[in-house]
Amino acid sequence: MNIPSVLVIDDEPNNFDVIAALLSNQDYELYYSDNGENAIENLDAYNPDLILLDVMMPGIDGIEVCKQIKAMSKWQAVPIIMVTALNSKSDLANCLKTGADDFISKPVNGVELRARVKSMLRIKQQYDNLQTMLKLREDMANMVVHDLRNPLTIIMFGLELVRNKNYPQEKRNQKLEQIYAAAKRLERLINDLLNMALLESGKLRLKRKKVEIIALIHSSASNFETIAAQKNQSLVIQLPTTPIDIVSVDVNLIHRTIDNLISNAIKFSPNNSQIILNLEILNSGDYKIQVIDSGPGVPEAMKQNIFEKYEVGTKMSNIPQIGLGLAFCKMVVEAHNGKITVSNNQPQGSIFEITLPRSR
Repeated sequence: MNIPSVLVIDDEPNNFDVIAALLSNQDYELYYSDNGENAIENLDAYNPDLILLDVMMPGIDGIEVCKQIKAMSKWQAVPIIMVTALNSKSDLANCLKTGADDFISKPVNGVELRARVKSMLRIKQQYDNLQTMLKLREDMANMVVHDLRNPLTIIMFGLELVRNKNYPQEKRNQKLEQIYAAAKRLERLINDLLNMALLESGKLRLKRKKVEIIALIHSSASNFETIAAQKNQSLVIQLPTTPIDIVSVDVNLIHRTIDNLISNAIKFSPNNSQIILNLEILNSGDYKIQVIDSGPGVPEAMKQNIFEKYEVGTKMSNIPQIGLGLAFCKMVVEAHNGKITVSNNQPQGSIFEITLPRSR
């Protein structure tokens, strides 16, 4: 977490020393400027989260400095606390009128100063968090539009060709297969978005059903055999030799989770490679499902973030990455009291691993 930076603008260095002493036990980065012109010119260098601004200064006074800073869009959200010896109601009202967010009277009281600084920094943090969230939502909207548009374009263009009576029947059948595949992909993306929203709001209830975990793995693999064959990839299923119990899971959600992992493995693995689906029974009786690929792998720094919304791992050209698939997997697995992780495959690639508790 970044240390909050506080800029003190005061023509008297002794006043800065007092403020620095009063805030010495706080985790702040303090900067000092002895006049308003210098402070305004160097705002980018200071990059303050909060400004303590003296009102009575030679040159341009604090009122004018506050007015100029608040006129800059980049710094409008930075709280300004006016430090003033003025105490009339009209003077204090004038400080607030120019855009100041708070004020504190001289001589400065340590308890009051720390409380007001903490309060203003909390507001600034809330603002920064909101901006981050809005940026994430904007990025997510762009990714969603991009990834939804691709299959929709295939569908629309394919339908235009199929509607042409002169279009050869053999090519017509091939185009219909492409249209169907694009429609299924579009459906999966939309379902992921809807399920994510329901999981986050707590409104999605697991519809548990008893099923053989082997059947789920075989079913997911069969969905992607044709797609894998286009890259000359083979899907290999490795199963334990010991008998496997029936599991109680939400079949659709776990199916979609395995589908997402297989789909990612196919997208990021090179042609003529092997993708392994491995099932093990742990000593605890829990089930471990691994999807092992030989793609570019996941950088160490990304191994935690990759399961967060809107995060993607190694970006590759011409590969749609909506940034929701792995977040969806994580939410589904955790809703089943399980765990999902990623580790390195040797010599290259990734191992995505799901642990699901056995039915009791």
